[in-house]
Amino acid sequence: MQKNIDLHLHSCFSMATSPDMLPENILAGCRIKGIHVIGSGDALHPEWRRMWEPFVDNAYGITVVPQTEVEDSSRVHHVILAETFDQFAELQELFTPSCTHLATSGRPHLHMNGEEIASAVHEVGGVIGPAHAFTPWTSLFAAYAAPSECYGEESFEFCELGLSADSTYGAGIAEFADVPFLTNSDAHSPTPVKLGREFTRMEISGDTPKAVLAAICNNAVVLNAGFFPEEGKYNRTACTRCYTQFSLAEANTLHWKCPHDKGRIKLGVRERAEKLSTLTEPTVRPPYVKMIPLGEVIARVLAVSSPNTKKCAAMYCRFIEAFDNEIAVLLEVPFADLCSVSPEVAEAVVKMREGRVTLIPGGGGKYGSFEF
Repeated sequence: MQKNIDLHLHSCFSMATSPDMLPENILAGCRIKGIHVIGSGDALHPEWRRMWEPFVDNAYGITVVPQTEVEDSSRVHHVILAETFDQFAELQELFTPSCTHLATSGRPHLHMNGEEIASAVHEVGGVIGPAHAFTPWTSLFAAYAAPSECYGEESFEFCELGLSADSTYGAGIAEFADVPFLTNSDAHSPTPVKLGREFTRMEISGDTPKAVLAAICNNAVVLNAGFFPEEGKYNRTACTRCYTQFSLAEANTLHWKCPHDKGRIKLGVRERAEKLSTLTEPTVRPPYVKMIPLGEVIARVLAVSSPNTKKCAAMYCRFIEAFDNEIAVLLEVPFADLCSVSPEVAEAVVKMREGRVTLIPGGGGKYGSFEF
């Protein structure tokens, strides 16, 4: 069975998240988006685990995989997945000597390095991989030149690309040759604009977390789907204050200080990936499908300020009522059928599918944008 999977999000207990990040809202968002398997988010938090209890065995046909994100002593973020919430209760005990806020923070900081964290995860039967591996903050490659420098003798089972990268960015890195790439939303809100904005489609043998973890370990990725990388906040090398973009040569000449406001210039994901790629023949990866959230597409067509406007929301609901879920609308429903709801939106969706989009790249912490 092919399933759409989003394995990285957060709860209402994480910083800068919506108070609406509750299990029932997350599951409702999955249904609208077209996500079949969802990460629980923040599974080290005991109250959050308790809040999931009524939904795990009957989650509206959606498989819930216990999941969290942690920060290590080098400020590298890791995504952790397990079959059961009981395994995260075990991890909580193992991590308690290295963290004082496991019961209060959804995304905890651990005074442990990547190898120590991976060892504990593997001890309880979980899997681990770097979160948003290429971003200039709190990522694997912000701290290390290679995954093995972070994880040492421990293995890692996957790599999350992040919003500013697609699979071509990692295909030339030798240590990723046999590692599956996951694309996840890192959602802080259950709205369809955020939830499932990036997802992985995988071939899975059953509707259980165990089957999902087995599919990851067997590299059963069918396709990745997500942003045009240029839309990400860190795609290009840019100043973190004024967001002026620079070439790598310019940044080096300026000693990574912006001449306009003396802000710090941060290396962009595109340039970082180019520097890290050493394989003469990049590994062949499943297709990476570029997509823009339907609400944003509709907002551009209707020339409204936000997908949250009543006009945009009404049009969005018409598409969901007609075609069941957003991912189907974005990637699969034929043009002629889309036209039955709105010819203008249908034309924009086809332009997105064909890559006929003008991109204004992001960088330095500012999202990129697009025009049809």
